[in-house]
Amino acid sequence: MRLVNAASDTVYRLAVGGRPMTVSHLDGFPIEPVEVDTVLLAMGERADVIVDVPSGVWPVQAVAEGKDGSALAWLRTADATRATPAVRSRLAEHEGRMLDLTAVRPAAAVAFPQAKPNRAVDLALTGSMREYQWGINGKTFDDHDPIQVSANERLRLRFRNETMMVHPMHLHGHTFALAPTGVRKDTVLVRPMETVEIDVIADNPGQWMLHCHNTYHLETGMATTLVYTR
Repeated sequence: MRLVNAASDTVYRLAVGGRPMTVSHLDGFPIEPVEVDTVLLAMGERADVIVDVPSGVWPVQAVAEGKDGSALAWLRTADATRATPAVRSRLAEHEGRMLDLTAVRPAAAVAFPQAKPNRAVDLALTGSMREYQWGINGKTFDDHDPIQVSANERLRLRFRNETMMVHPMHLHGHTFALAPTGVRKDTVLVRPMETVEIDVIADNPGQWMLHCHNTYHLETGMATTLVYTR
């Protein structure tokens, strides 16, 4: 199954009732496969999972993280004879083994070459629910400072979340490697008061958006641009 969080402002915790999942890809890039019970997907994130399904009917449930409600589908084999089982608000698997990005490793074919970044850039994720204005380094997009980069430079971006909201950060035109594991992605969830570092290889000249994938945070200004200077 290819799982895609296409929501505007909801993080989902997904599980299959009674069955483990083997995660094979994140944001389209292969990883060393890992077996889990549940995955957490922020807005814009994707995961490919393999589920070994014996004869029967199995619930596929995505619970809204930090909110009420969930989405529900059914995985039914062609020879299933039993009735659709009852499902509570959560599955037992939702409290089981969750995919841990800090323990995942990229497949060798997609790993960035081992190298130190040429430089690092600090990006504070700022804003509050009271004013409902979100930005980067205290500035909204209409007043933003572009991140300047040279072609083929290796840049480390250090996201520091100074708010009490989660921010899935997405870079256009590139993929990046999570530090220090090297997992390839294009969207990464930064939790409240957490710092996440990513490495970007500047190999696609142009002007590219870097923004929070919560639509409402983006609309109020949590965005900047990656701009090639030469």
